[in-house]
Amino acid sequence: MIGNPTPSLDDAPAAAAPAARRRPAGAIAVLWLLGFAALGAALVVLYPDSYQQDGGFHFVFCRWSFAHPRLFLDVWNRPLFTVLYAVPSQLGYPVAKLVTVAVAVACGWNTYRLARALGLERPALAVPLLWLQPAFLLLVPETMTEPLFALVLVVALRLHVAGRVRLGMAVASLLPLARPEGFFVCILWGLLVLGGSGAAVAAPRATASALLRRALSATWLALGVFLWWAAALAMTRDPLYIVHIWPRGWGATSATNGTGPIWHYLQIHDQLLAGPVLLALFLLGLVVLARRRAFLPVVAPLLLVAGLHAVFFVYGLFGSAGYARYLVCVAPPMALVTLAGWNAVAGLLPRLRHLPRAGSRTAGALVLAAALVHCVIGVDRYGSSRDAWAVADTYAWFQAHPVPVRKLVFSQAYMTILFGLDANDRPPLTKDVEGNVAMLRALPPGTLAFWDAKTGPLFHHLGPPELERAGYQRLYGKRYDLQPLLPAAKLRALRWLIPFADWPMEHRQELVLYYKPLP
Repeated sequence: MIGNPTPSLDDAPAAAAPAARRRPAGAIAVLWLLGFAALGAALVVLYPDSYQQDGGFHFVFCRWSFAHPRLFLDVWNRPLFTVLYAVPSQLGYPVAKLVTVAVAVACGWNTYRLARALGLERPALAVPLLWLQPAFLLLVPETMTEPLFALVLVVALRLHVAGRVRLGMAVASLLPLARPEGFFVCILWGLLVLGGSGAAVAAPRATASALLRRALSATWLALGVFLWWAAALAMTRDPLYIVHIWPRGWGATSATNGTGPIWHYLQIHDQLLAGPVLLALFLLGLVVLARRRAFLPVVAPLLLVAGLHAVFFVYGLFGSAGYARYLVCVAPPMALVTLAGWNAVAGLLPRLRHLPRAGSRTAGALVLAAALVHCVIGVDRYGSSRDAWAVADTYAWFQAHPVPVRKLVFSQAYMTILFGLDANDRPPLTKDVEGNVAMLRALPPGTLAFWDAKTGPLFHHLGPPELERAGYQRLYGKRYDLQPLLPAAKLRALRWLIPFADWPMEHRQELVLYYKPLP
């Protein structure tokens, strides 16, 4: 058994508690979610692209998935993500980004409900403790895959804790369709079920028949991958299609994204786990929950994903790049662990005779306010997020000075998003400079190259000299000094409040338009 499963997903853990005591927690959670939803929508408006190129390309592939149906099977774009975002993406990039805001809101609500089901005090606080994780808020206005993974995980955990173990496994089986970490989490989930975790398959003793029943029950965890395989077989007639399209950079020992020390994630001060403001509460929560078996299904996936990525980055396994955003996959368990630490501290405060009750509430409010400031600064500090402003400005110049465009070559996904062109038609540029120049030279007249001075040279070693060697003529170029929205002087004044923050830096960018003229 996992703790004391509730009679249904919508019942509070203490069924005998008066309704008057249950309603305020839900109302507070809703108010939190409304406030954070407004914040997420504002961030969508302020930062129209992604802080990494992945977000833009996820949108582009969803946008053109109906024109290229095999994109629904694509390993990199994730089948579950593509299915959810394909239709909203037809309505535009901002609409797709708002879907992520809705996913984050749903994730917050289910995290709150799971906190109640597990009997945690102050369950409504699970909402801010989720949203105020720096990496989580960073991805709220994006089209990244981690928030969807987090939502599927927390829904599956709710079902499991409620005693609906097989249905929980069926939902958890969708995790590999959201991100590759899902394969490992499903294996762990199966081991927990075999160990008797869950009311639906638990037995008084681990007899042979009980283990067999649990093993048969655990096959529900293969449902999602089976559906993926069946869809690929029906569409391509290739029983190994998923293997054949597996990204080359995700090999077991590829190390395509570099390696780092085992303490790499400890160096990401601004996004480490629950963030520097809430980190102490998170660590305390781990200690508090260490011996509470009811929380094993919650804590185990968190430790698994964090541990795997730490090890993966050391040895360069499966293309892991050491990004803090990977841990957004387990943001709901992280919020619950942090809540356990918060409750432990809150339980000690009344023993301090000289601390009035209002003082403890004020202290809590200040902690959340500091976490909010830190998270908002964290979103604003990424210079790459500001590139969209420069891209939009250069695109506006092109609209005022149009030329016929038969093909677009671009260095950032937001460029093709503004043009509304299919990114799948772009030439397969590599890091071979001469090979890239030859490919560009072979493109038809009327090809427009929309290039920047950072991403393009980084990924393809191409810049204006190479474009000119390929026969392209310069149409336009401009240098940009892209400052953060929050004034740098005010940010420095806040360093006493958040000592480990990585403050926004100046970001300079140059964009150019090169054109291969028509005959």
